[in-house]
Amino acid sequence: MTATSSTPTPFLPEPALVLFSGGQDSTTCLTWALARFARVETVGFDYGQRHRIELDCRQVVLARLRREFPAWAARLGEDHVVDCRVIGQISETALTREAAIAFDASGLPNTFVPGRNLLFFVLAAAIGYRRRLRHLVGGMC
Repeated sequence: MTATSSTPTPFLPEPALVLFSGGQDSTTCLTWALARFARVETVGFDYGQRHRIELDCRQVVLARLRREFPAWAARLGEDHVVDCRVIGQISETALTREAAIAFDASGLPNTFVPGRNLLFFVLAAAIGYRRRLRHLVGGMC
């Protein structure tokens, strides 16, 4: 159901690929996609991040969705993890280096990685193309 209507959301007989970190934003996107697409695959990105709790939670969340939502379990497909540690080689960020989290002169935190989400979408699009997944779903803050 959508928030603005009592009409059920149309179910698309096509597959989708969800950019899935294991955090609350991408888990919300995953459940949104499972309610709408015939099959849903997931992709996560390991960029050598210091705080790996979301990556560590990915399999826990997927297992729980399969266990507690049998209708979704049947549509939940392959999970992919892409090694993106090159991000740590091309950016000076507290996400991939031992540095205290702080704000720079522009007001951005030193955890900001320019182009990170764009890179994730490009890589997801390449996986989607190879696997014939026309729909990409992502939710980032």
